[in-house]
Amino acid sequence: MDYEIFDLGDVTLQSGVTLPSAFLAYKTYGRLNEKKDNVIVYPTAFGDQHPQNEWLIGNGMALDPQKYFIIVPNLLGNGLSSSPSNTPPPFDRANFPQVTIYDNVKFQHRLVTEKFGIQKIALVVGWSMGGIQAFQWGASYPDMVERIAPFAGIAKTWPHTYVVLDGMKAALMAAVGFDLSKLNQLTSADMRAVGRVYAGWGLSQAFYREELYRELGYDSLEDFVAGVWEDSFMKMDPHNVLAMLWTGQNADISANPTYNGDFDKALKSIKALACIMPGSTDLFCSADDNEYEAKLIPNAVFNPIDSVWGHIAGRGIHSADNQFIDENLKRLLSLVTNG
Repeated sequence: MDYEIFDLGDVTLQSGVTLPSAFLAYKTYGRLNEKKDNVIVYPTAFGDQHPQNEWLIGNGMALDPQKYFIIVPNLLGNGLSSSPSNTPPPFDRANFPQVTIYDNVKFQHRLVTEKFGIQKIALVVGWSMGGIQAFQWGASYPDMVERIAPFAGIAKTWPHTYVVLDGMKAALMAAVGFDLSKLNQLTSADMRAVGRVYAGWGLSQAFYREELYRELGYDSLEDFVAGVWEDSFMKMDPHNVLAMLWTGQNADISANPTYNGDFDKALKSIKALACIMPGSTDLFCSADDNEYEAKLIPNAVFNPIDSVWGHIAGRGIHSADNQFIDENLKRLLSLVTNG
């Protein structure tokens, strides 16, 4: 086990349901300094676990463990933190309660403050659903977070994004004839169709037209779709995926008692210096949506990743995109804040 567990105890979720003996799985990189002001929080995305974040952490990089104390908390539902696959009855599998982004960030705040005694965070950074957690940190704890850097992530699930996630959910529900009473019959083999649905959204038209999958060692489109998308999704637990899809579909940084659904107010309340980096060809966390959000954040820079790798421009696979993200993070971390 290359990670640690933070016991949350019995927690009451936004839904009002109490999840007993909840826990966060997390990994840290580097050391917390004496002043406890060298902290970077880097939450995981949908379907990812902490190892998938490690491409952005390294000596000489923006997220340098020789300089910073980097905390990677795992999303609830991802199989390492409290999830349908590791929670005992009565909250196992399809019975796992609905968890929001707000819940996740609230529990991460407990980890940061209770476990480490941290009061200031230099940066919250994240890709995709990790990006929305970065926005949520900025909105929920505006006086604590000095910088945020969401990439290929939006501050709420806009209608089109919702429809894309719904298509992934429908592919899984079809395996049980859309019968909610049969959800516990789902297996990882049923994830094959979900991978095929996502294959059309994760990357851009130009990526496929230019056959860039050949750069990844695949000789044909079919081999790529089967070898990457089917394979990666079939490694996931279907109940975990349904839980994370619910979290994603209902994500909105203003859907909480602080903002009562006033999305613009939530954005305007973010005090952090923000560098917002959508993928220029992202089909479902679109640059247009991010541009709207960036205009309302007082100290935001809107800096799209010019890439044909779509949503996956932020996944750590394409070196030019990786370099762009790292350079922007270095620039952001070099800026002096009022904090």
